Amino acid sequence: MTLGFGDYLSLLGAEALLTGLALLMILIGLFMKNKNLMGYLSLAGLVVSLFLVMGVDMTKGALFYGTMEVDALSQFFKLVFVAVALIVVMAGLSRYKDSPAQDEFYVLLLLATVGMMVVASSMDLVTLFIGFELASLSTYAMTAFDREKKNLEAAMKYFIFGSVSSAMMLFGFSLLYGLTGTTRLAEIAATSVASMGPATLVALLFVVAGFGFKMALVPFHMWAPDTYEGAPTIVTAFLAAGSKKMGFVAAFKVLFIALIALSFEWYMAFAILVAITMTLGNVVAIWQKSVKRMLAYSSVAYAGYIAIAFVVVGAANNGGVLDLPMAQNGLASGLMLILGHAFMKTGAFIAVAVVGYMALSEGKKNPDDLEHYAGLGQRAPITAFCMLIFLFSLSGIPPTAGFVGKFMLWGSTIESGLVWLAVLFALNSALSLYYYLRVIMHMYMKEPTGAKIAEPKGYVLAMIVALVAVLWIGLFPQAFVDFAYSAAAVLLH
Repeated sequence: MTLGFGDYLSLLGAEALLTGLALLMILIGLFMKNKNLMGYLSLAGLVVSLFLVMGVDMTKGALFYGTMEVDALSQFFKLVFVAVALIVVMAGLSRYKDSPAQDEFYVLLLLATVGMMVVASSMDLVTLFIGFELASLSTYAMTAFDREKKNLEAAMKYFIFGSVSSAMMLFGFSLLYGLTGTTRLAEIAATSVASMGPATLVALLFVVAGFGFKMALVPFHMWAPDTYEGAPTIVTAFLAAGSKKMGFVAAFKVLFIALIALSFEWYMAFAILVAITMTLGNVVAIWQKSVKRMLAYSSVAYAGYIAIAFVVVGAANNGGVLDLPMAQNGLASGLMLILGHAFMKTGAFIAVAVVGYMALSEGKKNPDDLEHYAGLGQRAPITAFCMLIFLFSLSGIPPTAGFVGKFMLWGSTIESGLVWLAVLFALNSALSLYYYLRVIMHMYMKEPTGAKIAEPKGYVLAMIVALVAVLWIGLFPQAFVDFAYSAAAVLLH
């Protein structure tokens, strides 16, 4: 089917709007002294983009000669990326109010979001890598945005590890191109890539390692805790809830479409990575005194949980014959956990930002320390209540988005015969309760360490939006589950 300019504009309207808005903000920012308008412009642009993403006709098919595609999977992830960016901008209205550089922050955030959206639609290794780099370069700068020593150290570590992971991924892509003569995912799948000898396994090794860095799977996770702790907290929220999900959608596309013939090889690799990742993430999180660093290791553990989807799909591809219902259940469950994690982790990090703001305003050191959460329920009741729900959701307690995603994923693991993995998943979820409940105990069972303080409006608005999303998905999950199954069917048809 031939698409006209109007079709392209309607299908990629959100990307076009955000790109144009970012370029416009660069220009008008040169002539404005008070730049508080920039946050509201970004907010309006993201709200319109959200409606454009939800209103797209997903039956149009391929774009730009098959290098990109608009379908249920791409729109599912674009919904996640735009929603996370929207919540972060709400927090930014308070965090960067009256800052002379806030236009630069919002431009970087919009461009990073566009890069993630390009990855979500990519059906070609080249466009996928371009989207990756657009998002990565923007988030490197966002990590160092406050220009404090800890920000610069975090950004340097993120840049070094990110560059290494990009190089590994690109080398794997180049091997695949050399072996198959194409960069299109569907065309790679149509070749006999599985029978091309050791070079194929080397390509797979580098691709999995590159994606492992992006998803923060052990042992490729080293950058994540330090970067998350050192970055400005609302940037940390964007990295944990948005950027990491970009790694998952890229891995889903490359492994489930282009390299499905090698499913036994990557299935075994992910089974080992998943077991180590979720266990190490939870065990190390227990010993953290910094709540921000604890949530960083919790994100590592969640990367392991979500990656169970790879293992389930690999197990469903038995002898080259895909058990479609089993594979679809596993992938849809992983997508539901991605959706829930995006909102609950964004909200949790923004709550951490509020506590850090309170600690710094009182002249306290180590603003992310657990001790600053003592009596938070009395000092900042809205922040404490939102944090309570986010921690319940991260623990998998109903009726929250975290419960829906974990329950579905646990059920699909049992169905696929991976009982050992289901048991390990359940034990790790139980283990995580310890460090989540420790924060809750400090908030509601200890005496306050300071006076009650006004909670910044932008932070409060962001937390409430994330809270509504977490409870909405938990209480009324069916529409989201149907969307996740439609997105899974795109990859597994």
